[in-house]
Amino acid sequence: MNAEHIVETANGPVRGTSSPRSEDGRVTVHRGIPYAAAPFGEHRFAAPAPAPAWDGVRDCAEPGPPAPQSASFIGTAPWDAGTSLDCLVLNVWSPTAGTGTEDGAAPVMVWIHGGAYIVGSGSEATYDGTRLAETGMVVVSVNYRLGFEGFGHVPGRPDNRWLLDQVAALRWVRDNIAAFGGNPADVTVAGESAGAGSVVCLMASPEARGLFHRAIAHSVPGDMITVDTAREVAEGVAEIVGVPLEAGALAEVPPEKLLAATDTILSGAGRPGKGVRTKAFTCYGPVVGCPELPEPPLEAIARGSAADVALLVGHNTDEFTLFTGLGQKVEVEDESALAVTADRLGLGEDAVEVYRAAHPEASLAELYVAMRGDAMFCEYSTRVAEAHAAAGGSAHLFRFAARSRVLEGALGACHAFDLPFAFGNMDCELARFLCDGTPDAAHLALSDRMTAAWSAFVSGGEPGWAPVRPGATTARVWDLKDSLREGERSPLRALWSGVTFAPK
Repeated sequence: MNAEHIVETANGPVRGTSSPRSEDGRVTVHRGIPYAAAPFGEHRFAAPAPAPAWDGVRDCAEPGPPAPQSASFIGTAPWDAGTSLDCLVLNVWSPTAGTGTEDGAAPVMVWIHGGAYIVGSGSEATYDGTRLAETGMVVVSVNYRLGFEGFGHVPGRPDNRWLLDQVAALRWVRDNIAAFGGNPADVTVAGESAGAGSVVCLMASPEARGLFHRAIAHSVPGDMITVDTAREVAEGVAEIVGVPLEAGALAEVPPEKLLAATDTILSGAGRPGKGVRTKAFTCYGPVVGCPELPEPPLEAIARGSAADVALLVGHNTDEFTLFTGLGQKVEVEDESALAVTADRLGLGEDAVEVYRAAHPEASLAELYVAMRGDAMFCEYSTRVAEAHAAAGGSAHLFRFAARSRVLEGALGACHAFDLPFAFGNMDCELARFLCDGTPDAAHLALSDRMTAAWSAFVSGGEPGWAPVRPGATTARVWDLKDSLREGERSPLRALWSGVTFAPK
């Protein structure tokens, strides 16, 4: 890499900058590099097409636009109708000389952002790859199509366009990352929440076979949908915007109108029963039963579809508190109402009693929150680790237990609190919010340990504790003081054993 930070890619040269977060200038960042053609016009609702070549040096100092979305999380750049639709872009953070492997080819981590499959981008400040690149890896973060653009059922078009976008990004990495100092034969794909759901889908997809060698999945959602459900949601969207469910007609609808139609469905004003599903906050999700995702990821992983891929997977201990603490109303009047929730989640008649025994001091609302968190992320994440290990794969499991101080500690170890720690970005807006101000020395020390574990896993597949073995589920507990739990057999795990997580 030369002094102007110009790198030659297959489509043309790109100019980056020194990362402003790298104090000694050891990290270069290239932002907004197209990895596929803009998914609009002739490419609307189609599988991603190759990015066109360009003449001259392309300036890649600023992030590219996020995919169309109608809301934003903390630190997320908002999208509006005036924003460019050229959203299939990625960012690359590269360590300069002396920080890669001995032969100059550093391991690569490709980050897939979360956001309930409807919001987010790879350019959020939480995901800045500078600190990780300083450990000797090349970091890539990716945008992909969201909401109806990426997940909506359109007859004659792939249902999982978002997944094909991610595969296209991984192919770009295979073909171009060596020019940035990365090793295309040493790639880890990583993500959190919807990004973690993407990771396990990539592990199950025949389209992604051989494009990555390790996987990191934080807070994996187990909510997948069938083609029939995807079609029913799409029929509702088409009905709201007033066009037939046909590719040509839908392609004439501006993205903002499809976003508004999705918001209508999510608000409950759309077709009854076709809005927010039992376990998720979105009407979209991975569609199982398509060529790019022929079977549920958990089944594919249990069958050994990715047994050669080392896996680091886990969840936060209080996942659901992020949603209830920041606005979702919880109304649980008595234990019979809680039993209704348990029944909807597929649990047995003794579910409330078992949860009460596991959390004897908890209120009804707190039991509800624990149950929903287990349903959305905790049980499925653990089961992915166990299935992978049983199939002969290497699986390391963690639980993040450090508690947020915001709202007088009500959020606990909530969903997404782990992200600034793992990226080493404890000065980002999300970290400052969830730490209720400036993180203290214990938080910073935890971040250092998590960043080191990620780096060790990305470079060698061993994060620093024993892997899961068939019949022995060992988990690292990340906290202000870490611990290791070996072979625990919680009665809650037994309760969930009958839940299949079948696509709905």
